[in-house]
Amino acid sequence: MPTTLQELCDELSEGAQRLGSEPEWPSEQIAACRNAGVFRWFVPETHGGWGYDEQRLLDGYLALSQSCLTTTFILTQWVAACRRIVGSSNDALRERLLPRLADGSLFATVGISHLTTSRQHVAPVMQATEVEGGYRLNGFSPWVTAAPAADVVVLGATLPDGKQLIAAVPTDRPGVQPSGGQRLVALSCSCTDRIDLEDVELSSDEVLAGPVENVMKTNSGGGAGGLQTSTLAVGLSLAATNFLLEQAEVRGDLLTVAEKLQSDANELRDQLRRLTLKTDSSRAPGIAATELRRQANSLVLRATQAALSAAKGAGFVAGHPTGAWAQQALFFLVWSCPQDVVNANLCELAQLEPVS
Repeated sequence: MPTTLQELCDELSEGAQRLGSEPEWPSEQIAACRNAGVFRWFVPETHGGWGYDEQRLLDGYLALSQSCLTTTFILTQWVAACRRIVGSSNDALRERLLPRLADGSLFATVGISHLTTSRQHVAPVMQATEVEGGYRLNGFSPWVTAAPAADVVVLGATLPDGKQLIAAVPTDRPGVQPSGGQRLVALSCSCTDRIDLEDVELSSDEVLAGPVENVMKTNSGGGAGGLQTSTLAVGLSLAATNFLLEQAEVRGDLLTVAEKLQSDANELRDQLRRLTLKTDSSRAPGIAATELRRQANSLVLRATQAALSAAKGAGFVAGHPTGAWAQQALFFLVWSCPQDVVNANLCELAQLEPVS
């Protein structure tokens, strides 16, 4: 049983080599995180957690993502659900869920991305109808990590009048139908897939926020969660640069490349720390965080492909970490990627000047 962060990272790193391309839930890795108290990091002390500050959480994310990106990605989706619960004004639900989230006996995930897509304003994919004592939910949430493994999904839905709600929906509720996980280019073991709901009854005391217009703005849960994806990209970049530095000890021709990529990764890590220490009110709206994401995307692609090139043919054999890292880097091009970051990445790939 891991008792320190380093011991946990060693265990996760070893387990990452056994994760395949099929959507098989990494139960051993999740159990290791539970045994090491990782879930307690994010829960306030008043509810059985350790209440780590954002700086300590950032360092934890960086360490974990260097060891097993799949596990760390799953954790970010658990955290997204946990923070919505922590930020809720539903005290009874918080009291009921947070202690079990802290000790790992309850696993949560989140399905709210559809609330911010363009389809939401044409035909909401998850609809809520008010009934006596609560709501009835129908529709689907398209991208839910840990879909077949979660006990609770923090889910968003839209009412006929356009107002929205966010609720904690037990996955064993009649009518909840989680799919088994899609086979993805990478991170298939995150078991990310859709969850369908058919006439699912939801009581009012299971609602975390709403119904109101733009419910996402009223129940953020606080914290620097918007930087999580960039943090994971930097963590994966550090794993790749560490590999290059190890290779450079016996292959001097790699040293210049390894040191340059390490310098870039360290600079982004320092930028993450500076942003994390700022409050939302003191941060320039979206500018610094968006630019950091663009740079993180660029770096993770360059660093992982450099590691693969350095590994030569061995890296192209299934199961070698550099090949896995190169595949995982593609994840950052498509997951929660703002359009201006997408455009900047496309311009870089085409060797064009970014369009202002």
